[in-house]
Amino acid sequence: MRSVYKWLIGLVTVVMLILLSAAMYFFHVAEVRNPAANKPDALRPKSSPVYDYEHTFLARHKATWTQKTLDGLTLDAWYVTASRPTNKTAILAHGWHNNKTTMAIYGELFHDLGYNVLIPDNRAHGDSQGKLIGYGWTDRRDYMGWINQVLKKNGQQSDIVMYGMSMGAATVVNVSGEHDLPKQVKAFIEDSSYTSVLAEVKHEAGDMYGLPWFPIVNIVSGISKVRAGYSYGEASPLKQVAKNKRPMLFIHGDKDTFVPTRMVYQLYAATKGPKKLWVTSGSKHVQSFPDHPVAYRQKVTNFLNQYDK
Repeated sequence: MRSVYKWLIGLVTVVMLILLSAAMYFFHVAEVRNPAANKPDALRPKSSPVYDYEHTFLARHKATWTQKTLDGLTLDAWYVTASRPTNKTAILAHGWHNNKTTMAIYGELFHDLGYNVLIPDNRAHGDSQGKLIGYGWTDRRDYMGWINQVLKKNGQQSDIVMYGMSMGAATVVNVSGEHDLPKQVKAFIEDSSYTSVLAEVKHEAGDMYGLPWFPIVNIVSGISKVRAGYSYGEASPLKQVAKNKRPMLFIHGDKDTFVPTRMVYQLYAATKGPKKLWVTSGSKHVQSFPDHPVAYRQKVTNFLNQYDK
């Protein structure tokens, strides 16, 4: 009998070591800085419907803003002044493993609409410091810092809108639920946010790796809590948007399998503020603007004309 116990203990130990090793691997893939995120994105070809947006914005003069985070990181951002003096500023948030250059097409869109444009590199991306990715959760407080910097530099009369795509969309949605959000933030536009990091990672465990999410995701979440300061369950745009009372435009592609389309309906239902929903036909993850550039611009314009006059 004693030998059976020893065998069982040995088996459990081996299984636990395998699970821990697998969890450490997935944590590294998901949350540790990827060197590819430090480099500018590959630019779109001339055949792209948003080629002019990208190249025009990248050619504009860009001032550099920096921010020191509460945990001692130095973050980097581009600031582009509007063509005509204005108190309106759009703050844009990029996605996972992206950086400022990813947002050039959206930067030009908002610049065309008459806004000053601020595009930060999230922690652990681009020219910003940091080794661990915030998934929009630690980033939400970083973006509160950017908001306050706009108010300090551009004045308390500033009028601010926030836009984000993918992880950046989750960042923007998370910001919408902060209790100390300045009144100068008038509206939000999110394109392809997940409902929570837990829901997204559970989905990817099956969709990308063909694995059952339990118990690997739980272990990875525990590692994240220890190393990055947040668990996957608490990093929840869905819970944050339920506190929001300001206008929000929700955009999502109906062919999105990376962040499943069903998530946008949950987010839309949860917000307490004025809201608009546009699910784009045939679009995969964050492809709504390239797929429908004219309609996208019009939807954004109409929303801002209504809620950020």
